[in-house]
Amino acid sequence: MRETVHEAAASVTTARIAHRVHTLRQQRGLSLEALAQRCNVSKSMISLIERGESSPTAVVLERLAAGLGVALATLFDDDAAPASPLSRRDAQLQWRDPASGYVRRNLSPPNHPSPLQLVAVELPPGARVMYDSVARATELHQQVVVLDGVVEATAGDQVVRLQAGDCLAMRLDRNNGYHNPGRKTARYIVAIATR
Repeated sequence: MRETVHEAAASVTTARIAHRVHTLRQQRGLSLEALAQRCNVSKSMISLIERGESSPTAVVLERLAAGLGVALATLFDDDAAPASPLSRRDAQLQWRDPASGYVRRNLSPPNHPSPLQLVAVELPPGARVMYDSVARATELHQQVVVLDGVVEATAGDQVVRLQAGDCLAMRLDRNNGYHNPGRKTARYIVAIATR
């Protein structure tokens, strides 16, 4: 029964991502082909994602977000949720990257107008997530605060080892990523701001 609950949650998340990608693409007047060229994701993959027939990886979602001119966290927003300054724990969407197994949870209230988004991440031992640099219409900045464990953060050609309590600020204008070299799950908070 527990597996069924996880599968149902994954299905809801896949449907939400599908809806958000399709809606944002339409709002920007982009064809599948135009978005594919902007973000270096195949037209067929974008189509599968928009139909909810594919569970994309974090890397693919980051490329789509950059091509759509939004932060990755925006792809998990619920258009139908009422705008509120409050985000209750039980309503926060959680998603697992099928490639690395990392789990992200959007902490920020959905649809609340704010230049800041907060995301909680759990990165399994040995897991690595690397994002390609994609041209962005908006300048994005992020700060990473490690709560537990060790995280190696990459920004361009620099790798910084972060431990509990450490905070790293970076601009998302080059390749970036995270690696957990430890034997326990690393937990960290990411704050993303537009400028």
